[in-house]
Amino acid sequence: MDFNVKKLATEAGLFLTRAVQFTEEKLWQSEKTNLDPDFENLMVRADSTKHWTEKILRQTEILLQPNPSARIEEFLYEKLDMKAPSRVTNTELLGQHMEDAAKEFGFESPYGSTLVKVGEYERRLGVVEKDFIQTADISFLSPLRNFLEGDWRIISKERRLLENLRLDLDACKTRVKKAKAAEAKAASEAEVVPDFQETRPRNYVLSASASALWTEEVEKAEQELRTAQKEFDRQAEVTRLLLEGISSTHVNHLRCLHEFVEAQAAYYKQCHLHMQELQEELRRVPGGFGRNSNQNEPPPSSEPESASSPVETLTIEEVQAPASGTRKAKVLYDYDAADCSELSLLADEIITVYTMPGMDSDWLVGERGNQRGKVPVTYLELLS
Repeated sequence: MDFNVKKLATEAGLFLTRAVQFTEEKLWQSEKTNLDPDFENLMVRADSTKHWTEKILRQTEILLQPNPSARIEEFLYEKLDMKAPSRVTNTELLGQHMEDAAKEFGFESPYGSTLVKVGEYERRLGVVEKDFIQTADISFLSPLRNFLEGDWRIISKERRLLENLRLDLDACKTRVKKAKAAEAKAASEAEVVPDFQETRPRNYVLSASASALWTEEVEKAEQELRTAQKEFDRQAEVTRLLLEGISSTHVNHLRCLHEFVEAQAAYYKQCHLHMQELQEELRRVPGGFGRNSNQNEPPPSSEPESASSPVETLTIEEVQAPASGTRKAKVLYDYDAADCSELSLLADEIITVYTMPGMDSDWLVGERGNQRGKVPVTYLELLS
């Protein structure tokens, strides 16, 4: 119990000394030990790294999970070291609603069948989104959190310790300065030759005794100053090494940033591929609103056509069906020919189709009896 009381009293006295030194520095009544410019730059760089790491981390979390309530829930599960339950993404939920609506409207109707297809692809997008969120959390967010909760806490602790030792050092310097001033004053008083005819010559003896005491106090203060300087220098070296490690942190975060970009690129690429597949599916839906392939073609030029394409050099009537390679195809829905080189189609009819060298892959040559013309692939279902 005595040890604890003494320790508490010592710590209280040390805290009071530091508080007095800090207050005097703020009031410009005491000198302050300044760190070298290189050390100051390292601390500024570390503070900037911590500041922007927090902002990037927070904004990335908002990007991956816009719902603040869900973010709070995930934070609590993480702090409690519990696994968060699987959460349905908004895209998956949209797909589920579309599929439920299709059941209500009927799968036979154009609207119902389209809802089923779109809902299915929305659910696929949701799965891709989940994979992206998980990858981004592991490869990007976790290293940022580890820096803030690990390395930065150690750096902050060592910097606080360095500041406390700096206050102790400056307090020792102030104590030495005051002790030397008192010693000089006592020495000057002791140098006065006493008048032994006086009835009270003991003032001289007291002055000499005070001078000796102050000399001893100066030696003690200087010893404490050397000890404080040694502890401060050692702590400054430890803190400097930690601050220089911020460069390694930047290298690590750079690698994580590259991984995040790769994950984001893969995510958007998969989304784009799924949407392209969905567009192709919708073009084949009867009664749909998919655009005809010929609507994307440039308007016919009035200039003479180049002879580079074998099909364009011949009129459609001159094209002969190959001996092999023809197939039957079922027309999915009506198509009106845009010009005389194309063949108009009626839904559900069966025609013969084949391709010619140099033709656009979106078109085939179709035959119905004596009629022949180009037909769009997206309006056909090839039969085996």
